[in-house]
Amino acid sequence: MTTPEPTSGPNPEPTSADRVFRSAFGIAGGVFMLALVLVLSIDAMLRGEGRTPWLSLAGLVLAVPLIIAFTVRPAVYANEDRLRIRNPFRSILLPWASVADVRAGYSSEVFTQEGAKYQLWAVPVSLRQRKKAARRAARASQDDPHGRTSITADVRDASRIAPSDQTVADLREMAERYADRAGAQGAPQVRWAYEIIAPAAAGLVLLVILAATG
Repeated sequence: MTTPEPTSGPNPEPTSADRVFRSAFGIAGGVFMLALVLVLSIDAMLRGEGRTPWLSLAGLVLAVPLIIAFTVRPAVYANEDRLRIRNPFRSILLPWASVADVRAGYSSEVFTQEGAKYQLWAVPVSLRQRKKAARRAARASQDDPHGRTSITADVRDASRIAPSDQTVADLREMAERYADRAGAQGAPQVRWAYEIIAPAAAGLVLLVILAATG
């Protein structure tokens, strides 16, 4: 499930603040995993003997960045000028004019005018929620059993669409609405998340060294 929350955007030109989409379930799971890994690793470093403390330290240095990368880090920021995607190992900045489409199949994805595709890790697709929303829409589209009214399903009704599909629809609408803005022009920009990659690589190297010298 994604939770939109207002935040201050770094670009002063848009008249509205960023809309932020993140997975509340992913963040909660990440916090739990971080707490568990920290407790187990610290206990092993304090009570372990021989090489155990060093192995625990190396595992901690490797595991913490990876857990953060796949659970806490993913986010999608959108304002009137651009879409900014923060995935586990990359950050992608897409001016709206460069966005061709936003879709949700088995995963949420954005496509650029040049044909590139980027996954929205912060907007996970739940087939279970999608089926529940489809059942609600089907019930709403049926006529009243007593013949008093005829209810038509509205696909824009948030109660009848899966949260991830609603988020994708909102982003697609923003891309269509703001593509002609002067501030929405430009080419996509991709940056590797070295703040995640570097410590994870250091932990992996330390583990390999310890294993090789054991």
